[in-house]
Amino acid sequence: MAHELTEHIEAPDDFAPTADVVPPRGSRTAVVLDYSRRNPDLVIGLVMVLALILVGIVGPLFVDVRTAQPTRALPGQPPSARYPLGTDEQGRNLLAVMVVGLPLTIKVGFLAGFVGVGIGTILGLTAGFVGGAVDTVISMIVDIILTVPGLLILITIAASIKSFISVEVLALVVASLAWPRPTRTIRSQVLTLRERGYIQVARRSGMSTPEIILKELLPNLMPYLAATFVTAVSATILASIGLEVLGLGPQNDPTIGMTIYWAILFNALLRGMWWWWLPPIVAIVMMFVGLFLISSGLDEFANPRRRRIV
Repeated sequence: MAHELTEHIEAPDDFAPTADVVPPRGSRTAVVLDYSRRNPDLVIGLVMVLALILVGIVGPLFVDVRTAQPTRALPGQPPSARYPLGTDEQGRNLLAVMVVGLPLTIKVGFLAGFVGVGIGTILGLTAGFVGGAVDTVISMIVDIILTVPGLLILITIAASIKSFISVEVLALVVASLAWPRPTRTIRSQVLTLRERGYIQVARRSGMSTPEIILKELLPNLMPYLAATFVTAVSATILASIGLEVLGLGPQNDPTIGMTIYWAILFNALLRGMWWWWLPPIVAIVMMFVGLFLISSGLDEFANPRRRRIV
């Protein structure tokens, strides 16, 4: 009798499996497409930045990058079938300069941003979670550095090592002042997270401070750190281009900033050589717009209050 009754027992509707509770396998693509539809800023920004990166990857297959060096092409030529972006007064093919220079400029930004955010993450996590005298010392150092004109310090450092500066050295120079702001913002995030319930449970369970930081705090900060990294890359690229336009960049590398510097030095604007200065400016605008859209999209992902529903 009991066996017959159990055969006729039906599960309540509240416990019936639904598509919302247990998503079907292979739905990750649908989730990504749905999120892309709800967050077009991130998609457009990624497409713009990836397009610039692909120029440096695919470009050497179609352009002789050796013509990016001086005296390798006819000087002062306007755009033509032979030189689609023309040449400069130094005899460089400006299309080859863009193919070589874009990856170098992006490399400076990514390297400096990685170093700056890396240092800022370590200091911010330590100051925010440990607190006490450690927090006071780190916060005081950050506040002092933030009150000093950063560009003046960068100009002083770059000018003192101008004779042997390279792309990597320029990135480290810019990174030397790229960590205070991430340190402050990450510290403020940690101050709000360290009082959460799961952090208190981790403390009472006997986890050490490094374990709590690595296993509990850091994973929850990853979306915010990604947005901070993109913002730092944008800021470091801007700083590096500013130094290069002043002639304090790598003299032998055709970065975007150095291309603008040589155009200014040879009065390209007054001489009507628009093909010398316009393409680098267009690339810079495209780069910053793309990074801004990526940062905006990641910020929306990290901050639930900003998420849009379409």
